[in-house]
Amino acid sequence: MTSRENTPQLTRLLKQLQLDQLDRDLFLGDAGKGEGRLFGGLVAAQCVMATYRTVDEGNLHSLHAYFLRPGRFETPIRYVVYRIRDGRSFTTRDVVAYQAGEAIFQMSCSFMKPEEGFSKQLSAPEAPGPEGLPDWDMVRPDRAQVEMMKRWRRDRPVELRSESGVAVQPENGTPTRKVWIAPRGTLPEDPALHAAVLAYASDMALLSTARYSHRLEENWGPGANASLDHALWFHHPPRFDDWLLYTSYSPIAHAARALVHGAMYRRNGTHVVTVVQEGLIRTPRAEAPKA
Repeated sequence: MTSRENTPQLTRLLKQLQLDQLDRDLFLGDAGKGEGRLFGGLVAAQCVMATYRTVDEGNLHSLHAYFLRPGRFETPIRYVVYRIRDGRSFTTRDVVAYQAGEAIFQMSCSFMKPEEGFSKQLSAPEAPGPEGLPDWDMVRPDRAQVEMMKRWRRDRPVELRSESGVAVQPENGTPTRKVWIAPRGTLPEDPALHAAVLAYASDMALLSTARYSHRLEENWGPGANASLDHALWFHHPPRFDDWLLYTSYSPIAHAARALVHGAMYRRNGTHVVTVVQEGLIRTPRAEAPKA
C-alpha cells in the first residue's frame, strides 16, 4: 500500500500514543473525548508504548492482558511499568493502567532480540482482496443501528473492509470471519507505534465473531458483552503499513464466556500475528413484571 495522508482519526490516535513520561517507569496517557465506554484497544496500545519506552533492545513478540474495569473518556490514564526481567535474549515488562486511582487494565509484555531459526506456517485462508470491498460496518447484520455505525466509522483510525459482515460457515468446521484491516494513513517508522496500532486493531470485531458464530443475535443487548482478557503473539517484527487479512472464529462459548481465536496475514499469505481473546457474553435479564 502506497503512502497516504493521515486522516484526522489516525492523527488523533498517534497523538494519544505519545505518552507523557512523569518518571523513569511512570507515564500518563490521554483517554480523549467520547461517549460511553472507552475502547479497550486504546488502553492496550498505550500500554505497549509505555513498555517500549523502558526497553533498550528487541521487539515485542507477545503480550497478555486483562481488562479489569471499564475505562472512561476525559480522565487521564496513569501507566506504571514494572521491570520484571532483562535477559540476554528476552526482556519482560508488566504494566498496570490506573484511572481515578483504580486499576482498569493489566498487561505483561515480552520482548526478544533478533535471532535466526526455522520458519514454518500453515497456508493462509483464501479471501478476495480488499480493493472494492465495502466497509465492514455496512455489511454487518446489525447495520440497522445506523447512527451508532456512522459514529463508529467516523471515529475509528483503522479501516475495515469485508465481503460479508457475518462469520461464514464452511462445509465442515467452525464459522470464520474474514476482515481486511489497514491504518487510515501512514504510520511513522517506529516499531513501537506499529506494535501499538496492531494491538489497537486486534481488539476490533472479536466479540461480534463469537456473537454470530454461536447465533446469539437475539440475546445481544447493551451491557451484555465485555472483553475479559487478550493475548497477542507477533511472529514477525511488528509492521502495519499495508492491508492485513484478519480472520477470527469462536470455537466455544459457555458459562457466559466466549473464546475467540484470530490471525492476521499479509497479502502474500505470511502469518504475522495470532490473537486470542475471552469475552463476557451475558443474556439480558428479563424485565420484572410491572405491578
